Order: sequence, then C-alpha cells, then structure tokens
Amino acid sequence: MLFLILSLLLVLSAFFSGSETALMTLNRYRLKHKAKAGHPGAIRASRLLRRPDRLIGLILLGNNFVNILASSLATIIALRLGGEGAIAIAAGLLTLVILIFAEVTPKTLAALKPERLAFPAAFVYTPLLKLLYPIVWLVNVIANGLLKSIGVSPEDMDGQALSREELRTVVTEAGAMIPKKHQRMLLGILDLEKEQVEQIMIPRNEVEGIELEEPIEEILLQLENSPYTRLLVFEDGIDHIVGVLHMRKVMHALTHRELTKQLIREICDPPYYIPEGTPLNIQLHNFQRKKLRAGLVVDEYGDTLGLLTLVDLLEQIVGEFSSDPSDTVQEVQPQGDGSFLVAGSASVKDLVRTFHWNLPTDGPRTINGLIIDYMETIPEPGTGLLLHGYPVEILQTQDNAVRTIRIQPDKWRSSANSASGS
Repeated sequence: MLFLILSLLLVLSAFFSGSETALMTLNRYRLKHKAKAGHPGAIRASRLLRRPDRLIGLILLGNNFVNILASSLATIIALRLGGEGAIAIAAGLLTLVILIFAEVTPKTLAALKPERLAFPAAFVYTPLLKLLYPIVWLVNVIANGLLKSIGVSPEDMDGQALSREELRTVVTEAGAMIPKKHQRMLLGILDLEKEQVEQIMIPRNEVEGIELEEPIEEILLQLENSPYTRLLVFEDGIDHIVGVLHMRKVMHALTHRELTKQLIREICDPPYYIPEGTPLNIQLHNFQRKKLRAGLVVDEYGDTLGLLTLVDLLEQIVGEFSSDPSDTVQEVQPQGDGSFLVAGSASVKDLVRTFHWNLPTDGPRTINGLIIDYMETIPEPGTGLLLHGYPVEILQTQDNAVRTIRIQPDKWRSSANSASGS
C-alpha cells in the first residue's frame, strides 16, 4: 500500500512539474488567439496567467507537499525493509526517481508540447485555486512583500509587449506559416518608420511638369502626349510651383483648342508640400487624412527637392505594382561579356530587387548618388573603381552627374568565391 501511495505521489509531482513548465512556456499571442476563438482550455489558462504569482504559488504548494510526503513515505518504507541503514539508500533512490520521472521528463515534454499539458491542467488548477485560495493568498502576500522590497511588482505585466525589432524577428522566424511575399510586406510596414520621404522621392531633375514660360503650342503638345493624370505646373523653374493640373479638368478645353495659360492657372489645384525628414509611416497617414496622392518634398529653405507619390510609398510595402520590370530593364542593358550598362539615374533598390546585386539600400537612392558618395567627387569618364565589391567603369558624365556606367557583377561573384575557397 505504501509503495502504491508513493507511486501516486510521484505521478502528482510529475503533473505539477510538467504543468508549471507548460503554462509558463505557452506562446502568449497564440494563447490569446485561441482564447478569442473560444477554446475552453485556452480561456482557463489565460485567466490563470493573468496573475502568475497566484498560479506559481498554487503549483509549488502542491508540488512541495507531494514531494515532502513522498520523502516521508520513502523513509517509512526504508525503516520497515532495512532499518536505519536503508534510509540513506532510500533518499538517494528517491532523489534519482524524482529527478528523472517527476522533473526532467515531464518538464522536457512540457517544453516541447506546452499546449498538450497546459490546457488540461488549467481545468484542474481553476477549481483547485478556489479551494486553496486562503493558503495561496497568504503565501503570495509574503512573497509579493519580499518582491516589492526589491522594486518588483507582480501586477507589472508590460514586459510582454514586443518592440519593432522583436516583431521583425517574429515575422522573419515565422517560416512556412507566413509566405515570403507576405513576410516582405509585413517587414515593409515595419520599415516605414525608419525611412524618410527623401529616400524614395522622385528627384527634382526627374520630375516632369508644365513650364508656363514655354510657348502655348509646346504646352499643348506636352499635354496631348502626357502619360500622367496629374502634372506639376511651374513658372520660371520648379522652385516656383503654380499648382497641380489634373488632366480631367483640361480635356474639354484641350480638345476644342481653347486652353490658355491663364485657364491653366485657374484650374490648378494648390500644391501640397512635405518637409524633408518626414518618416514614411507619418506621410502615409497624412496622405490618407488629406485624401491626396502626391506631394512636393521641400527643404528648410522651401526649395523643392523632389516629388513623392502615394504609389511610391505603397510600393515600399507591397513591392512594384507592375509585374513587368521594363522600367528597370530600360536603364540596365546586359552585354555579351557578362557586364551591364547602367544609367546613372537607375534606382539602387530596383537594381537590388531585380538583379539581386549586393548594393546598400540605406544610402543614396541612385547609382549616380552612390558613386559620388563613395568617391566624394564627380569622376571623369574612363575612371574605374570597386563599388562595394563590384568593378565599375565610368563611361559618361554630363551636367555634374554620372550618366552611364559599366558594372561587372560576375567578377564580384568569382572573386568572392575564390576568397571563400581560399
């Protein structure tokens, strides 16, 4: 009978040890999801974990009780079987049995399969906590008093919140549970906060618009051939913006040849300005709040730096909207020797996204900017350099900018492989 009771106590000890580990290692976010979905075990486990001090007090109360009682029974059995000399042997055997069968094994199982043990255990602990609440309360009062004396409060549960970088790690480590495309979108949303509008804007030298100083005939021809629904209107340079012209407003006058410069001025919408340094997440909210699709990025002196559109901003999250990467291909011409002719205005991010070149995307947005930032001067045609491991030759410069380069990514790969092999 004593051996039977001892075996039962060891089973209870294993239950308390395993369920403690299982409840404490539950994924809190998965637990909340299951509780909201109505899972009975998850609901009870979630309620118990709202006050982990009470739950731990209950578990340790039960675990210590059964372990001490098992030790007492083992002593009685040793005395009856072998006398006082067998007590030491019984203590050693009981320690080994508890360690293997009541501690290591159930806790390892609980760490690997926490929900399998935690949810059934929650059905036991919920009524047990009500039954033993006076004892648990007394234990918690003493323990919590000691914790508060060192500045720790059991009511403080803010440590469960995830930082942005921790959330990035969760998304990255999700594996097959989240498709790669969706992972990139989630990471793109998280990256909006650390990127600014000038990093993705269209630079001022690439912004197309209507110059009112031009003859009306050229303006009409530009409007007839424009692929855009909205065009900037400026006078005497892009720093003097008149407004934004919507093509829908000029179609009738354009068709009947009644469009004049004065009419263009009258039907233009007022421009929307974006201060440089604005984070992308804030600007996305501003576009939504103001119901706008584009804005002009300006510096502290009011000079225009470039144009930012809602499409450019959304592409930071979902990637390119067009499945045809022709825009990037037009700026990159592959050659027969494995090299590429690249326009200086080519976007570094587009090159990395399309050709998987190992170029930095947290600096200048164009190849021209990357080269000038690296050399700290405007290079002459024929200049060669090693740009982040890639052999680059400057072929053409114009208007204080690099217009065309030749880059040889295959040589970078072969030199990298040789270095790794050596």
